Amino acid sequence: MKTTTHASTLGLVAGTLAALVLVASPPAGRAAPARPAAATGRPIEIPSGVQVELIGTWDVARLDRIMTDELVASGFSDQRETRFGPARTAVRLYRMTYPSVIPEQHNRPTVASGLVAIPVEPLKPAPIVSYQHGTVFSKSEVPSSPEESMETRLMVAQFAGQGYVVVAADYFGKGRSPEGDSYLVEGSTQQACVDMLFGAQSLLRQMGIEAGPLFLAGWSQGGWATLVLLQQLEALGAPVRAAATASAPTDIYTTVSRWINNPQPIDTPWLTGVMAIEIGAQETYQLPGLVDVAIKPEYAQACRDLYANRIGWPEFSKQVPKLVRDMLRPEFVASSAQGESDYWQRLQAEHGYRWRSHTPLRCYYGERDEVTPVYIATLPAGFQKIVGGGPTEAINAGATADHRGTFLFAVADQKKWFDGMLAVKTAAVPPQPAVP
Repeated sequence: MKTTTHASTLGLVAGTLAALVLVASPPAGRAAPARPAAATGRPIEIPSGVQVELIGTWDVARLDRIMTDELVASGFSDQRETRFGPARTAVRLYRMTYPSVIPEQHNRPTVASGLVAIPVEPLKPAPIVSYQHGTVFSKSEVPSSPEESMETRLMVAQFAGQGYVVVAADYFGKGRSPEGDSYLVEGSTQQACVDMLFGAQSLLRQMGIEAGPLFLAGWSQGGWATLVLLQQLEALGAPVRAAATASAPTDIYTTVSRWINNPQPIDTPWLTGVMAIEIGAQETYQLPGLVDVAIKPEYAQACRDLYANRIGWPEFSKQVPKLVRDMLRPEFVASSAQGESDYWQRLQAEHGYRWRSHTPLRCYYGERDEVTPVYIATLPAGFQKIVGGGPTEAINAGATADHRGTFLFAVADQKKWFDGMLAVKTAAVPPQPAVP
């Protein structure tokens, strides 16, 4: 059974159906606070309990450097990219802290964080890109600390630098969240992203910025997060103009089974780390005791330490085998074949593509991707076609595109795609015929 988000998100629907994206209103009988002073760094408190602080302003020159020199310095590219930019407006960066709940734990209240990047000169109305970030092994390499996240900086430079508002959740367990990492846990991922959008829309309203159409984008883990967020928004009736994924592990069960049972020479060495935090997240949020069930005793403590951010990838990699299956108990590996245990059934339920969507979607893949096989990244295209869903395309980033190369290609291409859709009015989704 797929997890649904807390009922509080249903309160967004009325505002969503009346506008293009999620809208927050002040409580009855209480006037909205004065528009915040954008140039100050003091915290901004929004009636919904959201707090926002200005953490920086990037001018056009800095944004252009991000899309060229910083890409090379970070290792994301081996050449100064020419496919991005140029930026046309400076951008203000706001760290947002907001209340949320954990669906897997009976909607236990929690706090999460993320980034809202607002152009000094936004498009009118300002389109919003909700960006879902990829896998990181630390707590701080996330959107709300953009200087530590190259992918976030690139999205801000490419989109916010040209007039889009960029909204990016850290997810539960990252940034300022006090929780354990919610890595690839569906309900909590949806909740963190939806509530981040809710808070960001509150901020835009107070700043007097009219919100335009909503777009979704994500890379790697964030590609999967983009899909499960899209499913939740469609279920709530929230219009999304288009969505794009890059190297998305769309089917978690199949992806993990492939890593375990069919390793390939191309596979990145850090798949053991991914598996450790994935199992740790499932144990923390849904399946107590899973680490001891799944991981060999001699490697269990290292996996717990990585998940808890007590050690990083370099130290972890010295303590575990190179192959994922060699880190796991033989009986746990064997159970993946039938997929009947609670763990495997949960992974099968937390897919990111098996529903009939109506939103235009592009799924980017690279033929040399060392993390996400082509088959996995392109599953939504075939599925939506066969069930008569919305227009979905599998876009090849190239024969030499690896995991990062696919991301770079996708960012540039989806920007052109989103730009082209801004001038096109979205037709209403036609009512579906009743089932006889």
